[in-house]
Amino acid sequence: MIRAPYADRALADGHLIDLRDVTKDYLTDAGPFRALKSVSLQVDRGEFIAVVGRSGSGKSTLMNMITGIDRPTAGSVVIGGTSLPGLSESRVAEWRGRTVGVIFQFFQLLPTLTVVENVMLPMDFAGLWTPKERQARAMHLLELVELADQANKLPASTSGGQQQRAAIARSLANDPPLIVADEPTGNLDSTTAEDVFTLFKTLVDEGRTIVMVTHDPDLAIRTRRTVHMVDGEILDGTLATPEPEPSAA
Repeated sequence: MIRAPYADRALADGHLIDLRDVTKDYLTDAGPFRALKSVSLQVDRGEFIAVVGRSGSGKSTLMNMITGIDRPTAGSVVIGGTSLPGLSESRVAEWRGRTVGVIFQFFQLLPTLTVVENVMLPMDFAGLWTPKERQARAMHLLELVELADQANKLPASTSGGQQQRAAIARSLANDPPLIVADEPTGNLDSTTAEDVFTLFKTLVDEGRTIVMVTHDPDLAIRTRRTVHMVDGEILDGTLATPEPEPSAA
């Protein structure tokens, strides 16, 4: 597989994700609101962690810090050796496109583009590979998620599970070392959710780092570590017990 030129650069020494004393304040109609309260979080390369907590606990704000979608009011956010608060908006967008694959609960596929065109889009934006290479790479990724036969369909012509698989393929387009998934199984049936989780485990085995927000405790406990958020703070980051290997017949 052709690798993106930024992929290896993002794998800096030390923690892949390093948040230190991150605070985020918002000004609301009801007055100031502190969404994150001096949060610190370190995630190493190849980790698979789940972030859990009630609505309003700060999970989405934490994800926005990690992906550079939002900036901290105070504190340090270093991802893959890059300090995000010091970058301009355009530089953050360039960095995000090459370093982080984002998977949304509601897929966020462009409805007027085919599935394969949606997967090619991040490569177009980042200017990676030639148009011919982009097509070949997009098809390779769709094969990875078992969706190649849906490549030329519009998203609305596919099922929810297929759209989520397409979104996963799109998140891998620029070969990012980090995948951030916000409730990736929230709109899927249990069988499809299990398939998506199995795919995530395969990506981690290949060296990716995945941070997954989930309300599903059964999925959370199967990741390497679960980070519990309460009222804008991290309560703990419990190491999960590894799943037992299948016994030999």
